[in-house]
Amino acid sequence: MPRPGGPPAPSTRAIIAAGLRGAFRLAQARADGLGLMDLSPDGVRRSFWAAGICLPGFLALKLLGWADDGAPAGGILRALVAELSGFAAAWAGYALLTLPLAEAQGRRADWSRFIAAWNWSNVVQYVILLAFSVPRFLGVPDFLASGFGLAAIGYALWLEWFVAKAALRIGGGPAVAFVVVDLLIGIFIGGFVGRLTG
Repeated sequence: MPRPGGPPAPSTRAIIAAGLRGAFRLAQARADGLGLMDLSPDGVRRSFWAAGICLPGFLALKLLGWADDGAPAGGILRALVAELSGFAAAWAGYALLTLPLAEAQGRRADWSRFIAAWNWSNVVQYVILLAFSVPRFLGVPDFLASGFGLAAIGYALWLEWFVAKAALRIGGGPAVAFVVVDLLIGIFIGGFVGRLTG
């Protein structure tokens, strides 16, 4: 639908493609990836489509974990419902909790662009986590598989730090706070989901 007095609004497909191109640039430590994303209010809203793109990867990681460690005591269906609820709560919770954090650092005006970049960079994180989880199921020795897993987690944390630093235009130290918030949310929701799954 055309905008009054302006060019037509970009399609969701175009916004997704731009977001992913930008995210893969950010994943290479290229802050100019932000310039490839649609950071308009509509583009920021539609960046939450990244959660839907990441969902299959999230489920694949859970299924791989259960294949390795055994099915949850409460059953697969109950575990899936709990994990999906946790996934949605963690995603929305992080977006909400980082707003006051950005305000405290005087970066309220940059918060929406940070959220858009964070949304899209999650796709890269899931790709990396999945790729580095596969060797465990290909007969790679446990110590190597564990090393791959740690490397993937370390990279994912670095990427989140870099996105906060670049999108909010803050120093490396303040950017750490955004990573810590995500870790704390993950620990809290992970414990809650663990109790639900038995």
